[in-house]
Amino acid sequence: MGKLDKKRILLKIGTNVLTKGTNNISRGKIEDIAQQIAFLKDDYEFIIVSSGAIAAAKQFVNLETNGKEIIVKQALASIGQPHLMRIFQENFRELGLLTSQCLLSYSDFEREQSKINIVNTINVLVENSYIPIINENDTVATDEIKFGDNDKLSALTSVLLNVDLLIIATNTDGIYIKESIDANSAKTIKETSNVELLREQIENSVSSQGTGGMTTKIEAAEIAQKANIETWILNGLNDNFMINAINNKIEFTKIIIQ
Repeated sequence: MGKLDKKRILLKIGTNVLTKGTNNISRGKIEDIAQQIAFLKDDYEFIIVSSGAIAAAKQFVNLETNGKEIIVKQALASIGQPHLMRIFQENFRELGLLTSQCLLSYSDFEREQSKINIVNTINVLVENSYIPIINENDTVATDEIKFGDNDKLSALTSVLLNVDLLIIATNTDGIYIKESIDANSAKTIKETSNVELLREQIENSVSSQGTGGMTTKIEAAEIAQKANIETWILNGLNDNFMINAINNKIEFTKIIIQ
C-alpha cells in the first residue's frame, strides 16, 4: 500500500458541503478537497463517501414529482451521479489524482461475499493510487435518500475497510453544547468518548440540502467507535478543513475510542 505507515482516512462529504449551502455543486469545494488530498497523500490514503448526486441533477433537470417523491429522487440520483463523478474526476485529475466510482447499498453489508468483494476491490484501487468515491446506489436503495445523507453508509464502510479515522464534513464546527446554541453563542464540544452525552446535546436538526441532521452523524460515530475508529465531525465549508483539523488549527468535535 505504498508507505506501510500511511493512515487510512474515510472522508464523508455531505450535500450541504458540496453545494456550499446553495442549490449547485461547488467546483471550488471539490477543488479544495482535491488540493488537500494532494497535500496529505504522502502520509494518508483516502476513501471518499460523497453525497450530492441529486443536487447535481437538479442543476440540469426539473422532474415532476406527482406524489412519487422518492422515485423521482432515485431518478434524479441516476441523472446526477455521472455529472458528480465528472466534476470529481476533472478537478482531481488536474492535481494528478486518480478517481474511481463505487456504488453500494445496505444489502451489500449483509452478505459475506459482497463484503469480501468490496474490501478486495477497494484495497486494489487504493494500492494503485486510485481514490474510491463511494455513494449509495440510489436507483435500487432509498435508505439514505429518505434520511441520512450517507452518514450511516460512511460508518459501515469505515468499519468494513478498517480505516484509521472517519471524517464527517458538514456545515457546522462539529457538535455544539446545547446551552450555547440557546444563548446564540455556539460552542463546540471538542472531544468526548461519550456518545450519549452528544445525543443529549443535539437538536434534531436537518441540514437544508442534505437529508441528515446531527442525529445520523452521532449514530455513524457510534458505529465507528464500536470498531475502535475515531470520528471527527468538522466544518467542511471552510477551505483546508482537513489540514487545519489535523494541525489543530480549527474547532471541531472528536469522538474518541472508549
